[in-house]
Amino acid sequence: MLSDTSLPVIQATLPVVGEHIEEIAKRFYKHMFEAQPDLLDGLFNRGNQADGRQQQALAGSIAAFAGMLVEKPDQVPDHLLSRVAHKHVSLGLSPDQYQIVHDHLMWAIVDVLGDAVTPEVAAAWDEVYWLMANLLINKERGLYNAVHLSPETIWRTWRVVQRIQETADVVSFVVERTDERDVKPSLPGQYVTLKMTMPDGVQQPRQYSLTKADDGQHRQFAVKRVHGLPTPDGEMSTLLHNDVQVGDEVVLSAPFGDVVLEYTDRPLVMASAGIGITPMAGMLSHLVQSGSRRQVMLLHADDSEATFPLRAQVTQDLAKLADGTLKTWFLTPAEAAEAGGASGSVFSGFMDVSDVELPDDAEYYLCGPLPFLKSVRSALIAGGVPAKDIQYEVFGPDLWLADFQ
Repeated sequence: MLSDTSLPVIQATLPVVGEHIEEIAKRFYKHMFEAQPDLLDGLFNRGNQADGRQQQALAGSIAAFAGMLVEKPDQVPDHLLSRVAHKHVSLGLSPDQYQIVHDHLMWAIVDVLGDAVTPEVAAAWDEVYWLMANLLINKERGLYNAVHLSPETIWRTWRVVQRIQETADVVSFVVERTDERDVKPSLPGQYVTLKMTMPDGVQQPRQYSLTKADDGQHRQFAVKRVHGLPTPDGEMSTLLHNDVQVGDEVVLSAPFGDVVLEYTDRPLVMASAGIGITPMAGMLSHLVQSGSRRQVMLLHADDSEATFPLRAQVTQDLAKLADGTLKTWFLTPAEAAEAGGASGSVFSGFMDVSDVELPDDAEYYLCGPLPFLKSVRSALIAGGVPAKDIQYEVFGPDLWLADFQ
């Protein structure tokens, strides 16, 4: 895909750019937000900026894309592009904003690498950027067109009709539509972006998985309170937990997300940890709604039975399926034993998939913290599960994208 002129330049400069890509990303964001602070009002989540995850995700995606242009020029990194495009569309990103990113990113490359950025090097990396940007713009245009929406019309207002205290740190919100406009149906595993005004007047976005299948009038999502400093980490969850009550109105995007349950007859294994249960709960709800006859196994790891979010909901949904089972891992050994360790369904410690007999020819969906995802995926691969049969969801910027091209 790279031109004959740019290919040798990228081959020669990729190692040095890769070595400095995180510093480039860090300076890029700082420079862009200083020039256009309005981008932090409704589009970029400042919590992700504060802890560095957004910079790491950008660095990983650019380096991975450039590396693939060099190493596999006849392939398109669909996994990377699809993941990014769905996130962008859920935030209402528009094509013209790619020029803003371009200008500040190219400035950062020159700022970090200095005289090494000759006109030829600048032109080659400019080509890399626009190859990636145009692929994303086309994907995002397709996503908007598929649901007959635009960056301006993906948003709508919903009213909170129920708060459910799932655990000490997790609350489910049930919202209802406030008008009769058509609602884009969600697919099993998708998320919505919630956009709220913070106490300082700045709007902040955050994605939350839908935890129940649509009924035409309502949607449901769960929020875990994020503890920790520095602010603004956790400001969205704090506002939702402390201030949003029944009767309040919230602004949600249409549902998006590329990790979507496929309707097949193959056995299904879901593995989650902590709040990673939320997309699994949504998938289970869709399976119940569709009357699925699939064999379904849910594997879940948590600190304790008391911290297991949506436990009652997923247990009830598994019981409604023709062949649904639950296996859990709790960090407290005594509690694991009390919860039924002798039955072979409750284990202590971290999840170990070798503790259970997994079905043959199954499809796998994973969600949880990165160390959990890496551990479980590695164990599955080592056990002979084909990589193509394992999908995963990451909350926030995906710091793992570079591993999956």
